[in-house]
Amino acid sequence: MTNRTGAARRLPRRPLWAGRNYSLLTAAAVITNLGNSGALIAAAFAVLQAGGSSTDVGLVAAARTVALVGFLLIGGAIADRLPRHRVMVAANTVNCLSQAGFAALVLSGDARIWQMALFSAVGGAGHAFFSPAAEGMLLSTVSGEQSGRAFAVFRMGMSGATIGGAALGGALIALLGPGWVLAIDAAAFACAGALRAFLDVGPARERAPGGGLLLDLREGWREFASRPWLWSIVVQFAVVNAVSGAADAVYGPLVAEEHLGGARPWGLALAAFGVGTLCGGLLMTRWRPRRILLAGTLCVFPLALPSAALAVPLPIGPLVAAMFVSGLALEVFGVAWMLALHQEIPEEKLSRVSAYDWLGSVAGMPIAAGLAGPAEHALGRSTALWGCALLIVLLTAAVLTVPDVRRLTRRPPWAGGLPHDDDVSRC
Repeated sequence: MTNRTGAARRLPRRPLWAGRNYSLLTAAAVITNLGNSGALIAAAFAVLQAGGSSTDVGLVAAARTVALVGFLLIGGAIADRLPRHRVMVAANTVNCLSQAGFAALVLSGDARIWQMALFSAVGGAGHAFFSPAAEGMLLSTVSGEQSGRAFAVFRMGMSGATIGGAALGGALIALLGPGWVLAIDAAAFACAGALRAFLDVGPARERAPGGGLLLDLREGWREFASRPWLWSIVVQFAVVNAVSGAADAVYGPLVAEEHLGGARPWGLALAAFGVGTLCGGLLMTRWRPRRILLAGTLCVFPLALPSAALAVPLPIGPLVAAMFVSGLALEVFGVAWMLALHQEIPEEKLSRVSAYDWLGSVAGMPIAAGLAGPAEHALGRSTALWGCALLIVLLTAAVLTVPDVRRLTRRPPWAGGLPHDDDVSRC
């Protein structure tokens, strides 16, 4: 008996903030990100393998984004109306079936571009219902003064899975082909959905009779528009994500090819960004800034560094440093942003607000990517990149003029903030 007791004491204990639901959500998110990161690469290679051009690759990717943007607000409203874990499991099922169909199509050797675009669009629609439900679920699951640490660890897991999944996916595509990587992603969705089905969620909160989907959407808009700190940062990141994405996806490979020696140094720069996000998450497990949005917004300025480094262009060493710092800063902002939503948004409206957040984050990215080429021809690549950096700096400075962004402070759990039950009985 003594030996058993001693052995039990030596076993690592799960932190109090990492409850059962949080652990299931984190494990499922890591599995999904591992599969998705490789599948995004596999989809591009599947198009090329079928004889498609770079334009066709963009069309298949755009089909996913258009469907995502088109269904996000509806997905957020439904996630606040139904039990969120059920919405997540249903969305995972849709994604599993769409990726399995995509994989079967590619493995058949007779894939058509329009068919791949269709499967990609179905996957994007599933993601539109999943993302607001998942964010609302996570924000509702965490409570107490350790919420910042919980969000940081969750984001670290997702960042690590994204990095590992991309590397593993690239290797498996070379070894097995893109079709099998898409099939692995389908299996990852099935596994993640099974984990989310085991979430311990109580009965849903009763809603007042007579409220329909349109009323839910209007309530979500009022919640979003009534908070200057919320809509100003979402508008800011609609542009920041768009120009950063265009710089990384369009200009970065071109600069690397012409000035840095090709794909390998650019891959090293992207890896440095990923390592930076992990270090930023690690920092936020310890650092607890009092003015959470002020600290987070100040960390948006370094996101201009990669565009500026590419505009010069700097050698690979300084570029790697710029990418690392921007990754670290982005993760600090991400945790601060989750803390602000967790603290300030009523639990029953979290998914609708999250849908507006997601909409702002992704809607401008395909537009910016499409305009990157014409901007380069009209202005020159260096000028276009300096423009990306300048937009990030100016918008961030503008957001800092919003009083609520500068003043919003972290409240202790006993200070009358919005309650968040650990057992997510209200989801």
